[in-house]
Amino acid sequence: MTLEKPIHIVGGGLAGSEAAWQIAEAGRPVVIHEMRSLSIPGRMTDAHKTERLAELVCSNSFRSDDADYNAVGLLHSEMRRLGSLIMAAADAHRVPAGSALAVDRDGFAAAVQEKLLAHPNVTVTRDEVAGLPPDDWDSAIIATGPLTSPALSAAIRGLTGEDALAFFDAIAPIVHKESIDMGVAWFQSRYDKGAEVEGGGADYINCPMDKAQYEAFVEALRQSEKTAFKQWEKDTPYFDGCLPIEVMAERGVDTLAHGPMKPVGLRDPRTGHRPWAVVQLRQDNALGTLFNMVGFQTKMKHGEQVRIFRMIPGLENAEFARLGGIHRNTFINSPRLLDKTLRLKAMPRLRFAGQITGCEGYVESAAVGLMTGLFAAAERRGRTPNMPPATTALGALLSHITGGADAATFQPMNINFGLFPDIDARDVKKRPLRGRERKKAMADRARADLDAWLGAKLAAE
Repeated sequence: MTLEKPIHIVGGGLAGSEAAWQIAEAGRPVVIHEMRSLSIPGRMTDAHKTERLAELVCSNSFRSDDADYNAVGLLHSEMRRLGSLIMAAADAHRVPAGSALAVDRDGFAAAVQEKLLAHPNVTVTRDEVAGLPPDDWDSAIIATGPLTSPALSAAIRGLTGEDALAFFDAIAPIVHKESIDMGVAWFQSRYDKGAEVEGGGADYINCPMDKAQYEAFVEALRQSEKTAFKQWEKDTPYFDGCLPIEVMAERGVDTLAHGPMKPVGLRDPRTGHRPWAVVQLRQDNALGTLFNMVGFQTKMKHGEQVRIFRMIPGLENAEFARLGGIHRNTFINSPRLLDKTLRLKAMPRLRFAGQITGCEGYVESAAVGLMTGLFAAAERRGRTPNMPPATTALGALLSHITGGADAATFQPMNINFGLFPDIDARDVKKRPLRGRERKKAMADRARADLDAWLGAKLAAE
């Protein structure tokens, strides 16, 4: 009898562990290749402390567990419905954290590793895949996370022609469009460029500042509290193309007004005049629900970002889908490089999972791992992978990283309701729902659509 070839997974973090579990539970053999080993010199990373699979590095929090009003809580619930190993271990080793899901790190990782080692379809090897997976691996998942080894990073870069970003990646905040005051802000491109194209000439939301507002804003940036670098990040330089906004502010009071906040080619329709300075926001997803603050990469602490960015006219009540940050990160341009089932277009035998795909956060990484595992197992059975609806948390995350995001400005992102298709939900007076009730309507729709998808999936199997 011919033994079935295993599916290989490179990396035993949360994404790799979850992918392996889904494959094994589908009855297919899987091999996890994890580099970290305490018994082999030079085989640990600067961030990890143990060799356990699914070790939590930066935090023990899986964030909100509220499945009605929080997108990550909704993602938790969907993963539980699909038999997630990561969620089962998190629930078993939960520690008090209010409405959030926080875990005992050691107990959590030990539980994940124990379950995988005990599974008859799982093999764990302690070896480094220093380059692209061998040609005889006809199905492989790369789940190496933000600390992907230099050798594998170089191999991916050579294959795709895209940079695997192994420097300080400065990330700009993203704002929910519905929270922007369009009585103050307005749509316009500089000099109305693109107006000759249908729908053109209004690609950016502009938030104006007068001289006093601008100078107060620059001073607030200078005085803000910044996040300290981790020890293992300190020798990695900034990327010159995206300096933090507070670093630019320290170079002189006029630096920003001649840089990302320059007002040239713009006129405030309320006054008919050019403002002293302008903050521009650019559409960040295909749905038009999220807007990126152009040139506003930052190392400020999150509380400082909210306080200072709400000084901007039009953003006084801004709600942020993602705040800015700077850290060493390795991720690919997934909207450009991956197909809808997370396969590399240039080499379809390879799939990518976890943070290397450009998702952010423990739960999101595990969720993408879960989907790659389902897709790889289905393919191994000779079936076409069945993708979750875009109206679910899983589907919204998948859609974003495989095409919903703008490839030209793609950056890591947590799950949030701005990634979901809009919903026309109304109250008893036929008014559009907003805020919490709108989120609840989107969560209810997600649960119904997930139920329908799971029913069809089970029927097909």
